[in-house]
Amino acid sequence: MDNIRGKTIAITGAARGIGLATAKALLARGARVVIGDRDLDVLEKTIADISGLGPVSGHPLDVTDRESFAAFLDKARADGGGHVDVLINNAGVMPIGPFLQQSQQSIRSAIEVNFYGVLNGCQLVLPDMVKRRTGHIVNIASMSGMIPVPGQVVYVGAKFAVVGLSTALADEFAPHGVDVTVVMPPFTNTELISGTKTTAASKPVEPEQIAAAIVKALDKPKTHVSVPGPIRFTAALASMLGPRGRRWMNKRLGLDRIFLDFDNTARQAYEERAQHAQGVIEHQD
Repeated sequence: MDNIRGKTIAITGAARGIGLATAKALLARGARVVIGDRDLDVLEKTIADISGLGPVSGHPLDVTDRESFAAFLDKARADGGGHVDVLINNAGVMPIGPFLQQSQQSIRSAIEVNFYGVLNGCQLVLPDMVKRRTGHIVNIASMSGMIPVPGQVVYVGAKFAVVGLSTALADEFAPHGVDVTVVMPPFTNTELISGTKTTAASKPVEPEQIAAAIVKALDKPKTHVSVPGPIRFTAALASMLGPRGRRWMNKRLGLDRIFLDFDNTARQAYEERAQHAQGVIEHQD
């Protein structure tokens, strides 16, 4: 059975980055793709740009608003013949910098989008999947959900939560015929790393590599996916280090300052958006 061709796949936060790359990869495999995004101008441009690749539609979505998420899924079901076969919870933001300098708005934004948004999507889409005894949820977390890095305190906390949530969901809903996968990208060449310096350990992968891993997980479901695959086991071993060993490793790899020492000017536009990531952005004149 082809788990992609002819299936209706909804992707959150997919007007840019990993979500957009994943939409293109799935259209190439014959899926019907429904994109949700909070930035309506970017969403409409993206849909226009990729409409020639296959059946794709887009709708406004604020993942932190349960009513908005429910309305998006209703529209996705209408676009896809009555049900959503796969939900990819991709929407995410990454405010960075010293923890004590994080504003309440920044903290709420990171938690609401990165964790509560995922909870919303899972709880809203699962009842129909359980009823049909088929479906797949893919939650996009991060390797930061296994490897804590200074300067990412709130982001790390949210991504750790998504990894745990997804693992527990996978086991709870396997008897109901529903698969749950958590994907843990490393540093990825998107706006999330704007203004940061690349080190040997943080050389970014391309969004298309993450998209390929997501497609592979849909073809052959598994709970944990990392890119490259073996890095998850390296991260698990690193997590067993004591404080001195962990800090030595981070310093040796250049990870101890990467999210504390960055180009504020180069990052300013993204950081502003990341810290105020709730609500739909209406069309700009």
